[in-house]
Amino acid sequence: MTTERGGKTVFGANLGILMLETRFPRIPGDIGNAATWPFPVQFRIVRSATPDKVVRQDARVLVDLFIAAAQDLVAHGCDGITTNCGFLSIVQDQIASAVPVPVATSSLMQVPTVQAMLPPGKRVGILTISASTLTDAHLAAANVPLDTPIMSTEEGTEFTRAILGDELDIDFDACRRDLLQAGRALVSQHPEVGAIVLECTNMTPYAADLRKALGLPVFSIYTFLRWFHQSLAPDRFAAGLDDPRH
Repeated sequence: MTTERGGKTVFGANLGILMLETRFPRIPGDIGNAATWPFPVQFRIVRSATPDKVVRQDARVLVDLFIAAAQDLVAHGCDGITTNCGFLSIVQDQIASAVPVPVATSSLMQVPTVQAMLPPGKRVGILTISASTLTDAHLAAANVPLDTPIMSTEEGTEFTRAILGDELDIDFDACRRDLLQAGRALVSQHPEVGAIVLECTNMTPYAADLRKALGLPVFSIYTFLRWFHQSLAPDRFAAGLDDPRH
């Protein structure tokens, strides 16, 4: 007989995702589409935390709402917490101090690790939804060097406008063109870029297109959270050798 220990409400959905309050469509690949994930996740909507307030204003004024939602996710069985906006790096320390589990608020937290993998002379470049409001405080909170090359989709026609405007209808082909335009501009202006980190969690659906067009490794919230989740629910391997000679 095997006795199992309880202590939480929900089992098998270890990763909790704090969601901004939005209405725009979320296609597969987006962090907010549950079909994106090859493992179960739990979501909590942080009411009144809109894209405009978090990206264009100051997310720190909403930190108590994020903390309450994170604590609720932990109470319902989550062993790790993340968010659906890279700009929430600015509240990483506050959320991490308020819950007893690991917290990974932002895709930007990958930058130091990716930089360590690159050959001499190459640097990480960042694609963001809003370079005009991505401040030194956001970067420093994720341990990103302040001189990191950054390019935005703000000059495009659809992605930044529709996501931050929380539009009910989005032209995703136009979003793809915006991402490719920004990616090409990044490597053109900064030829030393050897890998790209996507700040925005809505950019993941275009990672493969960027990889093909630019020939560079592309890191996103998807790459980050699949790695993070492996620490929460490691794969189990057979104890013996599966070899016909034994």
